[in-house]
Amino acid sequence: MPREITATIISIGDELLIGQTINTNAGWIGMQLGLVGVRAKRVVTIGDERQEIMDSLGEADTDIVSITGGLGPTKDDITKHTLCEFFGTTLEKHPEIEENILAFFTSIGREPLEVNRAQADLPASCTVIPNTRGTASGMWFDTAKQKAPTAKAKVYVSMPGVPGEMKRMMLDTVLPEIQRSFLPPHIVHRTILTTGMGESHLAQRIEGWEDSLSAERIKLAYLPSPGTVKLRLSAYAETDPEAAIHRINSKVEELHGLIPELIFGEGEQRMQQVVGDLLKANGQTLALAESCTGGYVSHLITSVPGSSAYYTGGVVSYANAVKMEELGIPSDMLELNGAVSQPVAEKMATGVRTALRTDWSISITGIAGPDGGTLEKPVGTVWMAVAGPDGVWSKCEHFIGSRGAVIQRSALASLDMLRKRLLHQA
Repeated sequence: MPREITATIISIGDELLIGQTINTNAGWIGMQLGLVGVRAKRVVTIGDERQEIMDSLGEADTDIVSITGGLGPTKDDITKHTLCEFFGTTLEKHPEIEENILAFFTSIGREPLEVNRAQADLPASCTVIPNTRGTASGMWFDTAKQKAPTAKAKVYVSMPGVPGEMKRMMLDTVLPEIQRSFLPPHIVHRTILTTGMGESHLAQRIEGWEDSLSAERIKLAYLPSPGTVKLRLSAYAETDPEAAIHRINSKVEELHGLIPELIFGEGEQRMQQVVGDLLKANGQTLALAESCTGGYVSHLITSVPGSSAYYTGGVVSYANAVKMEELGIPSDMLELNGAVSQPVAEKMATGVRTALRTDWSISITGIAGPDGGTLEKPVGTVWMAVAGPDGVWSKCEHFIGSRGAVIQRSALASLDMLRKRLLHQA
């Protein structure tokens, strides 16, 4: 087994500590490091304080230290100056960087201030990492070339906290350089996307299959989120990457045989993308009738580029009056059954399909909460239906969680209903 390469992820910014900004950078960096064979050992979040930054840099005992934040032009951005102190160096002007900064401001029709020009002042002992999306350059410090007696890591990499700038820098420069410098062990990953069963029940159902993974030197991680559970399989490729890929592919094939109805995709696929691809392949169209989801399913569908090829439109029938007037639901049906019921869900689906003349339709009506529930129909009760060329199908679910979680789960469940109907048709 090759030597494990480890990393510490340091996120700098007072806004992260008070919750004003959610620290999505750390998770993304950890994932990207893992994909190239580097294990994120520790994540540290600190404020814009000199001593906290110095302490965190000195305490990191991993091969690599990834630092984000504090590289802006304002006085509270002190990371660059603190790195100079830590590595015993000084700032020096980089004319080529200053030219890039001036060109950037010219392109947006603004005059740069002196603080903007100062972003071309960078530690003399670092290797500059270009920023193709902003004005704050990244910095790569190799401790073999530094005067930093308290440094325990081999490499320190400082990047902007702006996600788009950091990600481009990581993908274009940092990750390739890490692979060249450290030769981390090659790791093969494959992520299977499931829906329709919670983490605990899913683990129980595939327990025997999971137990068999150790013999193939494969690790399994459960990654749950509202409505979905990702199953990530990982294997070290000691000498032959193709052999590791074959081991994982063989176990994934077994998994498809065990839970075929729960698997809807792989990797970075999204349910709405999978459904859209099926509709496009069949040359068919879709309409939506939403109540408790308030247009969220429509948002998901239209977030996929090219969705206009199959998505016609929808009706957000939040009020009963809209259900009656736009979808043709009889008032006595609503009075007898209530808006959250099988007959109403099915009529919503057939009504919007007829009104918009589509091949398929989805309807959702429910109680997202936090109030509005009854003993008979508690919060989280959701009826959904799919209408298509071969009939109407409906089901009731009882989702748990916050209002947002109920809406997310309802959307995924309804799209999964359509996915299964489309596959059945094919």
